[in-house]
Amino acid sequence: MGAFQARRRRRPRVILAAASACAKVYSFLDGQSKALSTWASSKIWSVVDGPWQLQSFNPDGNSTFVPNKAYSGSPKPKLAKFQEIPFTTESAQYNVLQAGANGGGQKIDVGYLPTTDAPTKPANANVGTNPVHGYTLDPLYAWGINYFPVNFQSTTGNGPIIKQLYFREALAYLMNQQSVIQGPLHGYGKFTVGPVGSYPSTQYLSPKGQQGDPFPYNPAKAKQLLSSHGWKVTPNGTTTCVQPALCGAGVKQGQALSFTLPYATGTDWIASEMTQLQSNASTVGIKLSLEPKPFNQVTAIAGGNCVVAHISCAWDMANWGGGWTFVPDYYPTGETLFQTGSGANSGGFSNAQNDSLINQTLTSASMQPLFTWQDNLSVQLPVIWQPLGAYQLTEVANNLRGVIPQSTTLGVNPENWYFVNNS
Repeated sequence: MGAFQARRRRRPRVILAAASACAKVYSFLDGQSKALSTWASSKIWSVVDGPWQLQSFNPDGNSTFVPNKAYSGSPKPKLAKFQEIPFTTESAQYNVLQAGANGGGQKIDVGYLPTTDAPTKPANANVGTNPVHGYTLDPLYAWGINYFPVNFQSTTGNGPIIKQLYFREALAYLMNQQSVIQGPLHGYGKFTVGPVGSYPSTQYLSPKGQQGDPFPYNPAKAKQLLSSHGWKVTPNGTTTCVQPALCGAGVKQGQALSFTLPYATGTDWIASEMTQLQSNASTVGIKLSLEPKPFNQVTAIAGGNCVVAHISCAWDMANWGGGWTFVPDYYPTGETLFQTGSGANSGGFSNAQNDSLINQTLTSASMQPLFTWQDNLSVQLPVIWQPLGAYQLTEVANNLRGVIPQSTTLGVNPENWYFVNNS
């Protein structure tokens, strides 16, 4: 055959790994993920296929990204680098933002305006007057809902009370979403009307959901619900059960409407909302003992179904402040959050009709099952709906383009960003 040699093509070998080997691989990767100081230099985490690659990283969150020169997609980054800078408080970030805007310090190209410092938004406008010179103020709202869970599985003795729909209705009538939006949120908030987001406007929200808050503030209605179900309402005192047969299964004679409510610190409007709810509830004798705690402590208490996770169920209510964002599960069916036994079903809500309606949303090509499900669940109150505040009141330097419009799915795409010369 001369210089040419016929060669048999070898068939690739198929290697089947034992289950024990898989566990070792997982353990190795898990260990690598915990070695934060090696993230930027690691051969594992340096494998990227997107427009950016990590250049440096500190465990406090200070990260620098540079363009991935091997990226063949579009658009390609126009910036030399992209840096994320952490701050311990909202006010610390705002101080640096203002100093940079005035030419007196480090310049932040994309920062945010704390809600407490935000100009009140007129009803017919997108924003109020921006207090930061040289920047454009653009509110970012996440595609999601906001709520705080109540624990149907509570072992504190209050579980039987929380299971009563009339009690949850009374609490919902005391959550003044309109007042919170107009007050501590300075107008930068949207109503949570049920398990499907009301913003941005989508085909998924039912016609009934588009009508707004299903439980507008009504303390008189809350009082009537309690008194008609066997409770002696004591305004500014503590309401107690005097007719257990009417109060509901498991509720005891003389049992008080007294609950502990931990909430996440660090977001001023949430603190104001909780104080307002505490005051509103006291007018009908519901005692809410507020406990401000760091976010991670609140989610450790109520961030998942306590029975499923085999953790303590000794809590009644909790508020981490952020509710739920439909990312990456963009289609807003309720199997993750509200189906019986779901790990993210923090309060352990369980309802056979709800489960059936959820299943219909997953198998039908029509939108009607989604409408039927959300309209039913919104008034069942598996959680207490609260306003969806702006995720961030973003401040964008006027010479930076491509940041606006912002993504309601909270994606950040600096490969779209570029600077212009305003002169």
